[in-house]
Amino acid sequence: MFDIDHDSSVPLGEQVRRAVRRAIAEGRLAKGDALPPVRKVAAEARINLNTVARAYRELEQEGLVETVRGRGTEVKSDRAAGKLTKKELQLRVRDLLADAVLGGHPKQVVRTLLK
Repeated sequence: MFDIDHDSSVPLGEQVRRAVRRAIAEGRLAKGDALPPVRKVAAEARINLNTVARAYRELEQEGLVETVRGRGTEVKSDRAAGKLTKKELQLRVRDLLADAVLGGHPKQVVRTLLK
């Protein structure tokens, strides 16, 4: 369902949130599609139910998903609220490049991945 790395320094809830964001951005989840139930994600990923629920709430605050009583959580939009400016995007990409280089990855490898 979602790749969760228990050995990662990234908090588990953040990994769930990022996985859903990626699925929406890549078109694997589209508007109206149901997200897996919180209990199922928690059980399969071996993480706390509240961690998954918090990740879903954060996605809802971003405007990407919507929880409807009786139907569960569905993709609401393929665009997050609060559009990034070009400058903000450039800064994020530069930060990503810096993190990768400081983590021991050659700049050219990261640039190739970004393309």
